[in-house]
Amino acid sequence: MRPLRIAVRKFDPFEAAIRRQFEDFARTASDAPPLEIEALELNELHARLLEQPSLRDGSIDLAFLCTDWLAEAHAAEAIENLRPYQVSAPISDFPHAWSPSLVSLQDFAGGFWGMPYHDGPQCLIYRKDLLEAAGLEVPKTWDEFHAVARALHDPARGLSGTVLALFPDGHNGFYDFCIQVWSRGGEPFGPGARPQLCSAAAEAALDFLRQLAGDSAALAPGARALDSVKSGLLFCAGRVALMANWFGFAAFAQRWEGSEVRDRVAIAPLPKGPGGRSVSLNVFWVIALAAGSTQKPLAWAFLRHIATAPMDKLTTLEGAIGVRRSTWADPEVNQSIPFYHQLESLHEHARELPLHPRLAAVSYAIDELLARALDTEEPSRALLSAAQRRLEEILR
Repeated sequence: MRPLRIAVRKFDPFEAAIRRQFEDFARTASDAPPLEIEALELNELHARLLEQPSLRDGSIDLAFLCTDWLAEAHAAEAIENLRPYQVSAPISDFPHAWSPSLVSLQDFAGGFWGMPYHDGPQCLIYRKDLLEAAGLEVPKTWDEFHAVARALHDPARGLSGTVLALFPDGHNGFYDFCIQVWSRGGEPFGPGARPQLCSAAAEAALDFLRQLAGDSAALAPGARALDSVKSGLLFCAGRVALMANWFGFAAFAQRWEGSEVRDRVAIAPLPKGPGGRSVSLNVFWVIALAAGSTQKPLAWAFLRHIATAPMDKLTTLEGAIGVRRSTWADPEVNQSIPFYHQLESLHEHARELPLHPRLAAVSYAIDELLARALDTEEPSRALLSAAQRRLEEILR
């Protein structure tokens, strides 16, 4: 029997957790083949799964998919509907053991297209020791966030006030822009993913990101080369005071052996803009079953095993973020990561991006908008108008 092949987002905790989960699975499935893990960076993973036929030609059995990519994968008939498998060999406590926000995005077009694996909405992550020493309050608005970043910025100590992840991978820059619009009471997209960039909220959002990105007295250098992982690792290294980033990096900073900020990490809701409210973003990783897999019963058996409470807790203990409510409330996990139980409340204020097969192309267009905003002095209104036309072409 050939190996069971899984493509994963390159991140040490993902690889370690999957490897241990398969070892545990193999102890209960005596005929299980070896596991073969293919770990790829974000852009490489998207290309491997959705620009090549690897999900359809049998070369991959299971794959990590960002929820942004689900509609694209479904439209390409590249992933398997898991609902029939749930009927024939069900997960006993599904879906009740998960927050509704983690089992709704992949439930569309009459099917269920991936099991949630790694979660962690965006939140404010900060060094509580630095804020307390400076007598500063946790910022509740974006203007306060910027002011606190400037107050704590201290290059002589190797400390930046905050960080932006503007590497053009269709990921954090796009997400940051949407959060900024939402938190100012705007909507970047209407029904059917229709772009709505020509608004006062979108203009204010872009103005704020331009201002922050250009402030060397608040921001870590090299934002254009930083993705979410690299910016999170900067925080773990004690080189960033506060940031808007994924919950998982707060947990990683608390538990990772190499963390310089353990026991000095805290989280809070994201700040809000004028006339808006605090809004988080719900984007997560699922494991999908490849439509072309020749080992679908085995792949589903492994997926069912991963979904059990002990294996979900193992995901967390390896440094990723489990997706079951039992893990979020687990006493051992919360002793190690005191803010872990806050995941439930973060999900209550999380928004979702529209499901659309061209969402990846949309995200790269927003990256282009941000790049132009940082490279020119063209007014934000004109840049947004041009981006609106570009998105309309993409989605036409």
